[in-house]
Amino acid sequence: MQVLFESRDPEAAQLRELAVKRLQFVLRRLHSLVPRARVRLSDVNGPRGGLDKRCQVELNTEGAGTVVITALARDWRTALDSAMARAARSLAHNWQRGQRPARPSQRDSGQPSMS
Repeated sequence: MQVLFESRDPEAAQLRELAVKRLQFVLRRLHSLVPRARVRLSDVNGPRGGLDKRCQVELNTEGAGTVVITALARDWRTALDSAMARAARSLAHNWQRGQRPARPSQRDSGQPSMS
């Protein structure tokens, strides 16, 4: 899995290695479904404070297309963990939905139709 990291903030840039390692760990069981991922850290409103640290995780997947998850928090670590947890749940849900067998139609099940 190729991981791209983007941030213009010098504080956030220090989290590059942590972000890449966390993403690889969170997606360790689903890494074959995600050939490329992108992590973007940004400060929404600058030094004013509040819930302004944004983490956006973009996963380019084989079967589900592109999955984009965004999380806001007071600090980047919390935003990063929240976005990655949600991305893993979303990816696992999409994978499970693709693994379910198709439900048989009424004609295939031997049930009489209502028409």
